[in-house]
Amino acid sequence: MADIARIATDSRDDVVATRRVRRAGTVHHGIRRPPPARGSGASPLWARKLGRAMFLVPALVYLALLFAYPLVYNVLLSLRQAGVIGFINDSAKFAGLANYKSALSNPALPTVVVNTAIFLVASLVVQFVIGFGLALFFTRRFPLSGLLRALILVPWLLPGVVTGSILRFMFDTSDGMINQILKDVGIIHTPIQWLSDPHLALVTVVIANIWVGIPFNMLLLHGGIQEIPRELYEAGRVDGAGTFRLFRSITVPMLRPVIAVVLILGFIYTLKAFDIIIVMTGGGPINGSQLLSTWAYTLSFTNLDFGQGAAVGTIMMLISLVCAVIYTRIYRGGEAK
Repeated sequence: MADIARIATDSRDDVVATRRVRRAGTVHHGIRRPPPARGSGASPLWARKLGRAMFLVPALVYLALLFAYPLVYNVLLSLRQAGVIGFINDSAKFAGLANYKSALSNPALPTVVVNTAIFLVASLVVQFVIGFGLALFFTRRFPLSGLLRALILVPWLLPGVVTGSILRFMFDTSDGMINQILKDVGIIHTPIQWLSDPHLALVTVVIANIWVGIPFNMLLLHGGIQEIPRELYEAGRVDGAGTFRLFRSITVPMLRPVIAVVLILGFIYTLKAFDIIIVMTGGGPINGSQLLSTWAYTLSFTNLDFGQGAAVGTIMMLISLVCAVIYTRIYRGGEAK
């Protein structure tokens, strides 16, 4: 009995001691630890949140200086009558929507809009068709397929100024490689004025933009095709479906979100295409290859009407913003699935 009483007393003392230690916060998984010294405890919650927020500061500063400020400044500039002196001295008067009215009533606007529409539609359609074909082609494994895919990406990876300079030399009337090849095979006898003919300049920049945009389409579509489960194609073949039926019933439906993203991003990139056109033709001759992007530059830095140029830039920004909203909705919808 004495032993039982002693054991009960020791157990009670251990329980009391354990409760005291737990109140002090010094027991973790049955191991007793000395209480922490004053000043060495965990940081307060506000300090930890502040530390995390500090990591966002560089990104916020970057976005504010390189994105938010230029966009806001462009919108404000489009509402002012800004010539050279007013632009430099920041003394331009408020003009409201006068710059937008001037841009919309400008005689060059119909030509610019038609050129931009042709440039957009032709570039998007041809880029997508060729890019889709290459994406399907590279789904098959064959020797050097990886090297060929890497080489096709080169035009997209090069800076636009470099690409425009190379293509300008290729399409040059007297010394260009394109005219020389066409002469050698007997297709033409006199050089074609690729860059100086108002009717051919737009065709030339469209060809250049297609060459640059094909790798982008191929890359995204090829990645989308790789994500389609192979079991679907095997089941289709078991049911007797041919290649075209598999493409129509499996590949295209499964790629619809990717196709939408490719077309929307392609539209935005094509709308803002500037460097290739400005290097190859400068928007000429006689506005033959003038697009909204190059026209905004011409109004600002050739005609020195910075307010009207900013108005055209703002209109382009609004169009791109609508496309960005559509892209975001499609992307989120794809993630939800």
